[in-house]
Amino acid sequence: MDRIGKYQIIRKLGEGATSTVYLGFDAFAKRQVAIKLILPEALKDVGRGNAYHRMLVNEAALAGRLMYPHIVQIYDAVVDEELSYIVMEYVPGGTLEPFCSPDRLLPIDRLVEIIFKCTRALDYAYRMGITHRDIKPANILLTQSGDPDNVCDDIKISDFGAALTAGTDQTQVAGVGSPAYMSPQQVCDAPLDHQTDIYSLGVVMYQLLCGRLPFQAGNNYSMMYQITHMEPPPPSTFRGDIPPSLDAIVARAMKKRVDLRYATWDEFSQDLALAFRNKQLSLKQQDFSDSEKFGTLRALPFFGEFSDVEIWEVVRFSKWEVVSPDTVLMKDGEPGDFFCFLCEGKVRVVKHDHILDQLSTGECFGEMALINKNNRIRGADVIAQSIAKIITIRGESLNQASESCRMHFYRAFLEVLSVRLGLANIRLAAV
Repeated sequence: MDRIGKYQIIRKLGEGATSTVYLGFDAFAKRQVAIKLILPEALKDVGRGNAYHRMLVNEAALAGRLMYPHIVQIYDAVVDEELSYIVMEYVPGGTLEPFCSPDRLLPIDRLVEIIFKCTRALDYAYRMGITHRDIKPANILLTQSGDPDNVCDDIKISDFGAALTAGTDQTQVAGVGSPAYMSPQQVCDAPLDHQTDIYSLGVVMYQLLCGRLPFQAGNNYSMMYQITHMEPPPPSTFRGDIPPSLDAIVARAMKKRVDLRYATWDEFSQDLALAFRNKQLSLKQQDFSDSEKFGTLRALPFFGEFSDVEIWEVVRFSKWEVVSPDTVLMKDGEPGDFFCFLCEGKVRVVKHDHILDQLSTGECFGEMALINKNNRIRGADVIAQSIAKIITIRGESLNQASESCRMHFYRAFLEVLSVRLGLANIRLAAV
């Protein structure tokens, strides 16, 4: 097979019971793509054909809809009696499945980073009215391949064929999903919402932590009984370096009763981020996980109007560091091609040895040299008074950002300037 539709076929990537996936090339968009070709016999299957067709239509309907850094984009879809296929973003790193084995477990900090990104992506899907319903390691892709010591933390969630979409007359398809990762509600064919995905992601986290599923069973019926009636041992039972905080997170995500489970993705995300902030994981002082960066930016008032997608964009192009007291961050008279945010600590603004201002957590500084095209020279020294956590963004990085991200930066800059002018007027009135 040389082509599928307008797409040139490069090679086969894999195959399953209902489809074969090929690596293809889109000559119009000039990019590699993954093409999931649905086997005609699957759609004609007497017992499951209708369900497979519905899942295909489900996934095809999401083309161009889920635009998020950690969700596989669907570019195109064809549903036809002769030929049916889905064209998706190509993600080269494989799935998380190899890292569910006891001899290939990921470092704990990286594992938590991956789960954090999954919570944010699934929260985005939930806000778009979509419940995935088949979260498992095989549906979480790595953007790059690697070994357990050097595996990439960036992930993409794939395969929304089993998804439920709010606001439609879509009915639940019984038996869809992977039994080992199903929530008790899914096993019992009860009505489902995002909390079924929370449970399933809890199972994935459990398996990645200790290299085994929470329930061991010889058949699906036994598995389903355990899911609905039994409690699994904590992951730390099988891996001694797992901190109690992660045992607690997994236990809450996997609560059988939905009123005891995490009610929102935000709650799940916050507990994962807290594990980092409390230094219960072995991170060096100047290592910043992406989850910590995301949580820090999201908490700053400056980024209040930014979407999650835009926050992830800022995470990618910003520089994070911890500086010691008396570090000169900006120097009077020098060209200014970057600006900063103060996350922790104290910073003073100095002109000719006179302190002009002392900055507090969350404030930005240095942006005026970027905004003023006629004079991009610093007007004062900026010096750390204490150990301080600093975020630096270069002007060139901001210029290369998406239009919506730049717009939110400039709107936030205007708010900052408005507040500063107001304070200046108050000071002048008091003289």
